[in-house]
Amino acid sequence: MGRAVEPGSHRFAAQVNFVACQLFALLMAVWFRLYLHPSKTSPFIRHVVATLLGFYLALFCFGWYSLHFLVQSGLSYSVMVFVGLEHMHKYCFIVTLGYLILCQITRVYVFDYGMYSADFTGPMMVITQKITSLAFEIHDGLAKREGQLTPSQKYLAIRRMPSLLEYLSYNCNFMGILAGPTCSYNDYMAFIDGTCYQPRHQENANGKENGKYKQIEPSSKNDVISKLCTCAVSLGIYLSLCKLLPVEHSINDDFVSSTPFHLQVIYLYLAMLALRPKYYFVWTLADAINNAAGFGFNGYNKDGSPRWDLISNLRILDIEFATSFKMFLDNWNIQTALWLKRVCYERCHINPMAATFLLSAMWHGVYPGYYLTFLTGIAMTMAARAVRHNIRPYFLVSDSHKRIYDVVTWAGTQVAISYTVAPFVLLAVGRSLKFYRSWYFCLHLLCLLVVVALPVKSRRQQAKEPRDGLKDNRTELDSTDNNCNQKDKAT
Repeated sequence: MGRAVEPGSHRFAAQVNFVACQLFALLMAVWFRLYLHPSKTSPFIRHVVATLLGFYLALFCFGWYSLHFLVQSGLSYSVMVFVGLEHMHKYCFIVTLGYLILCQITRVYVFDYGMYSADFTGPMMVITQKITSLAFEIHDGLAKREGQLTPSQKYLAIRRMPSLLEYLSYNCNFMGILAGPTCSYNDYMAFIDGTCYQPRHQENANGKENGKYKQIEPSSKNDVISKLCTCAVSLGIYLSLCKLLPVEHSINDDFVSSTPFHLQVIYLYLAMLALRPKYYFVWTLADAINNAAGFGFNGYNKDGSPRWDLISNLRILDIEFATSFKMFLDNWNIQTALWLKRVCYERCHINPMAATFLLSAMWHGVYPGYYLTFLTGIAMTMAARAVRHNIRPYFLVSDSHKRIYDVVTWAGTQVAISYTVAPFVLLAVGRSLKFYRSWYFCLHLLCLLVVVALPVKSRRQQAKEPRDGLKDNRTELDSTDNNCNQKDKAT
């Protein structure tokens, strides 16, 4: 009998495979832009090559598990084609997300719980985002009137059903098959067709010269090099600190009993700080691969330099110096946040915030820690909103007060994020509750107290008040006009 292979060696081998495949994808991206440029070949060839390279990378990394990518994509495309447009997006959402959850349950509970097995569900999470976004965008473009759409929905709306090749290329291209990020279908098609450097709907005047947009194709070389340097620094930091500051140490009985509470808080912050560079490395490398292929152009800066952040997934400095819970979330996993907003938050009419957090938890996986994190996130978001609306205005009277407020809210945000995300890392419900018990559920209780003491009107109520004010003003104007007319008649 062969000797059993340790799960750690499986994990390390898979990580090496992933990095090697991403570096290969980076080289292919440069080749793709140089030799399969839209001016040199047809969109058909670009679709075929991008798709075949994507399948090759998936097969190399995940073996036959990668067939799940085709099954999920095939089932969803069948729903798009054979179900009527009126309800196609709903059924497609259920089928796609349901298949992802089924695979996640199989991976976690068929194999040893908490142990490493081939995490083929990672790419499926990105494919799920793309398929569901595509379904809603097709519904917006083919089943809704213009007046029913928001400006962003009008831009994203798809006016014809994609062909099977276009659909597979969008879902499984080599640039995003392993780590994303997700992107809109229209943006991807503009990249394939070579029209992505033309003026966009959100383009500002900075890219204009004498009333005309720059026609020279912008170079992504500087941005790619900068992002690769960020990747190298992030990887170095992560490899240096991840073993020194494990999050699991925060629930060690000896550590909890012998360490003062304020030092436990500092340790948790440092442990989370050491964990984040792993995500910085993965997402920044994925962004660099897309940029190297020519995808990701987002207009020009004020100084005329090109912006390559169309599908960027994070802003590191804004994350590390975030002064609010919302600011942290807005700059972390940006494309996933946009997906949640477009698919759920803007379309759900009953408690959209809770529905969005629930969808995020279901999409991430089936570990109980994920659900504890997102339930805690709802409380944190409500409390942070209450503080911002009720307390922040008192600190805007001077720059010194504002700086004090920023320092305090930065520290509070970092602690709140670390506290909220701890179960996401610990995974199991027992370990997660053990962590919260060691903190006496203090931030949960504080959030409850803040929400009760500082109520905040819902966004719909806030949006309604200006309309009511306008109605009142119109009423006053109408009554004034009537009085004036009466006086004119009397005269």
